[in-house]
Amino acid sequence: MSQSLAEDPPGASGTKALRVWLESSGYARRLLLGVGGDPWAEGAAKYLSWFTQARGLLRGDVAVIDVGDLFRSWRARHPALAIEMGAKKRATFPLRRMLEEEGPRALLDEVTAAVGAHLQGQVPLVLAMPAPGAWLAEAQIAAGRDAEVDEDAVEDAAMYMADFIRCVANRPVGGVLLEEGDAPGPADRYAPILNAARHYRWAVVGRGVAPGQGGFDAVIGPDPAATGRDVSAALFAGAALPAVGAAQFLFAEIPPLHAPEAVLDAVARLRETTPA
Repeated sequence: MSQSLAEDPPGASGTKALRVWLESSGYARRLLLGVGGDPWAEGAAKYLSWFTQARGLLRGDVAVIDVGDLFRSWRARHPALAIEMGAKKRATFPLRRMLEEEGPRALLDEVTAAVGAHLQGQVPLVLAMPAPGAWLAEAQIAAGRDAEVDEDAVEDAAMYMADFIRCVANRPVGGVLLEEGDAPGPADRYAPILNAARHYRWAVVGRGVAPGQGGFDAVIGPDPAATGRDVSAALFAGAALPAVGAAQFLFAEIPPLHAPEAVLDAVARLRETTPA
């Protein structure tokens, strides 16, 4: 499999195409670090150690660095940042101030370089982050405000995110995963970050996006037509899994508290449903 997610769509010929995407960071954190453990707390070397162990537990076809989680960790360890995020009244200021913080940018750059060197292009490396509207709301709440999100603010948020991802523009990233919240945002306002990602030749995947939203290379969701069919509920309820077409892959989020034996059995079922 190549380093770029865009070059390994389901059904690709001559490569190990994407068939199973696992979201297992919460599960791996609990299993390896204990409840409340933080893989970001001690720098890039410690993160890489956790990442390699976590990836060894369950080997999906995609390796993911959770950028949203990086900033949650940073805010928890640097409470003054949340105060600074609330210093101006403009709705977009908390996210802008947070993404401008140099510490997380430097740490992400170091981590991405280290993880990329470890992976050696064997699987695509994807940066996961909240979608612009979802991250805007999260930053406002972190700054002690009520969430205030409108379409113009969402477009500004996408612009700040586009500027932010430049910090790893020269690293071996293969794609970006934008994760929507409970109320999917207007993807037509995501142009700044979509364009920036494509400039770097990164694929853009949307999880939980509103029906009919374009601009993504792939969409993850429970809809039968989704490129990435989210089967998390059926998988861990022991229900039958749907067959997927040649242009689809299966996505599953591992419950953090699930027993390891049950998780291994579930992942084996996924592999059986999506033969190579």
